Amino acid sequence: MSKPLSELEHRIGYQFKNDSLLKKALIHSSYANETSSKNPAIDCNERLEFLGDSILGMVVAEFLYKTFPDRPEGDLTRMRADMVCEKSLAHIAEQLNLGRYLLLGNGEELGGGRKRPSILADAVESVIAACFLDGGMAAAENFVKK
Repeated sequence: MSKPLSELEHRIGYQFKNDSLLKKALIHSSYANETSSKNPAIDCNERLEFLGDSILGMVVAEFLYKTFPDRPEGDLTRMRADMVCEKSLAHIAEQLNLGRYLLLGNGEELGGGRKRPSILADAVESVIAACFLDGGMAAAENFVKK
């Protein structure tokens, strides 16, 4: 594994057994689209993002449910929404310096995609799913709670 990805593993607190999952989590659709004619095996992180979004929602919901036993459902729903929103996830990505590791197409690269909140938030969800697929729910949960 390249040094930058091992640095990212250290930042997220999880070492992958199958580093291809982490690599896939960092491939934006713009990169996959630009390189698919040269290498059709390259796939983007969108499916991982889908899975990671659900895992994140469940982990946060369970945390809130257990942490605030007297709060009504509406409060818990608002709290969860605040915790899993694009702004919060982008902030986490910035703390991890996740943008540095992303593979972006030329247009996204030139357009500032490494700092775009939607791309960063999606990458966090993709990394959550990669942790889950590689190490199970405990690995994903540890990353989310960290």
